[in-house]
Amino acid sequence: MLKKTIFLLIFLSFSLFAQIITGASNSIEYLSKLKGKNVALVVNQSSLVNGEHLVDKLLDERINIVKIFAPEHGFRGTADAGQHLKNGIDSKTGLPIVSLYGKHKKPTRRDLQNIDILVFDIQDVGVRFYTYLSTLHYIMESATESRIPVIVLDRPNPNGGRIDGEVLNMKYKSFVGMHPVPILYGMTIGEYALMINGEGWLKGHKKADLQVVKLDNYTHKTPYSLPVKPSPNLPNDLSVYLYPSLAFFEGTPLSVGRGTTNQFQIYGSPYYKKTPFTFKPVSREGAKYPKYKTKTCYGVDLRGETISSTKGINLSYILDAYKHYRYHKKFFLKSKFIDKLAGSANLRKQIRAGKSAWQIKQSWKKGLTKFKTIRKKYLIYP
Repeated sequence: MLKKTIFLLIFLSFSLFAQIITGASNSIEYLSKLKGKNVALVVNQSSLVNGEHLVDKLLDERINIVKIFAPEHGFRGTADAGQHLKNGIDSKTGLPIVSLYGKHKKPTRRDLQNIDILVFDIQDVGVRFYTYLSTLHYIMESATESRIPVIVLDRPNPNGGRIDGEVLNMKYKSFVGMHPVPILYGMTIGEYALMINGEGWLKGHKKADLQVVKLDNYTHKTPYSLPVKPSPNLPNDLSVYLYPSLAFFEGTPLSVGRGTTNQFQIYGSPYYKKTPFTFKPVSREGAKYPKYKTKTCYGVDLRGETISSTKGINLSYILDAYKHYRYHKKFFLKSKFIDKLAGSANLRKQIRAGKSAWQIKQSWKKGLTKFKTIRKKYLIYP
């Protein structure tokens, strides 16, 4: 009995500290399906296999890659958020690159001509308005219409099992929110793909011919530090953790540090109350035209915040900013972009009405309870 207990403890310890193996690294699960096929990849700078890009890895394996589809920020991940990217040719491999952003978010039948299989391998951050989810949706939808199978190479969610935020009201559906899920949904990109398929969210309620290549040594409580920036303005673990709380500011006149080296770790404006902390955005890679370029912004420095996999969205940042911004009536942009980010008009109206963080979060409870029941059906990992 004692030997069995010791063995169990050793096994659990090993499992806890074992290195996570990404879907892309589990090549034995998908390489044979690519041999002899015309393959298209949906990838960016995060698509790494032990430090080597998936494109290069598959070419070394003599896989016939015929096309690369690139999401927002491009194949190399250096473009501004929202920047329209042209199609092109990868200088290293000579492969054609098709941009899936701007007016061309969904692959056409022509894009998919002569393609036998699609492979999706992009690092997500577990946040609804991160647009790689929408790219995944459109890839699955187009593949279904053209009867092409899709392989999703799973990657960890750096925001773990955090589930919080209002569930999207589908009247506010957009490219920054396509599905009725909360802002933090606590799933890997592979699990999310299964949910898109299983819930009938594709056009015509069709289902993709989908395979998810699983992670090894992963649970939703396993901490994961990203080896490469998932996009230009999420430079480190803290920015990824704060992103779901600070992205609301994108619907206000306040800056979240684009044009600095501390994106999504600071916020402020020239029209915020005078504070000891200041920053000055400048033009740089991933932020050519940042808010308040070369102007001094007063604000708040969150670089001392601690990362926690158990805490949800922190509403204190936007509630405090509303109080300390000079022009209350102009705090929300005329476009009401915050409604698309939040999932409805409720958050904007609740802030205007002076509701507390607790009151706002209470209004999310019913939707979150329902979502958690749906989520359970598609979980691969504990």
